[in-house]
Amino acid sequence: MLPNERLQKSNTIENLWIYILSLLKKRKIYGWEIPAIIKKEFKFKPGKITPYRVLYRLEKEGFVKSKIEERRRVYQITEKGRKELEKAEKFFQEILNRI
Repeated sequence: MLPNERLQKSNTIENLWIYILSLLKKRKIYGWEIPAIIKKEFKFKPGKITPYRVLYRLEKEGFVKSKIEERRRVYQITEKGRKELEKAEKFFQEILNRI
């Protein structure tokens, strides 16, 4: 794998939580919508199951919460999730400034 390919993979698929929290920062989303929105907005395609695994982990750790609306589970970011996303944004900004 070429260096840029490795960089892209480690900063997209391997850190899917950043993209999910970023989407949830804007609005509540149904779990099944997430892969299509990521593909459209961020130009990469996560696996079919991976977003759900990430959502479950984020919810278990308190970064997102879910509830049933119209017989579907909808997710939204929590304050803890917003703070974690802000930390990630600062981290990436610091890295970019150093490069």
